[in-house]
Amino acid sequence: MPLLQQIEFLEKVIPSANKINLSVSDKRVDWHIDHSLKVIIYTSKALIASNPEDYKWKFNKWRFIIFIKGSFPRGKAKAPKRVTPKEIITTTEIQEQLAEAKELVINLKNLPKKSNFEHPIFGMLKRDKSITFIGMHTQHHINIINDILKV
Repeated sequence: MPLLQQIEFLEKVIPSANKINLSVSDKRVDWHIDHSLKVIIYTSKALIASNPEDYKWKFNKWRFIIFIKGSFPRGKAKAPKRVTPKEIITTTEIQEQLAEAKELVINLKNLPKKSNFEHPIFGMLKRDKSITFIGMHTQHHINIINDILKV
């Protein structure tokens, strides 16, 4: 699913923000929406601010495995503080992040190919791998949201 469609999905499930299913996740739907948007925004801004000349490819076992698989395992990683939602998540904040995420994503393909983002586990990712990461990460949380809402 393209990034803009994923963002539209996150927007569509806002009315279910307070739902939780502890057999799926100990976080509510709004946490998954907010976290996904924070990752989209943070990664996009890092790509925009990066210096393409700094990009250096280096083999990374975890990047290789996860990107080949095309999905993340559940419950294996902890979100860094910079993309961890606050205790109280407001609809206003989500709406603001939705607008910012849409605007940023529209322009990602216009960045130089060697624009880059340093992921804490996968290492340095250039533009296209970063876009793939954003999509995989967002889809991971969309799948969790869908499982929460199945009840």
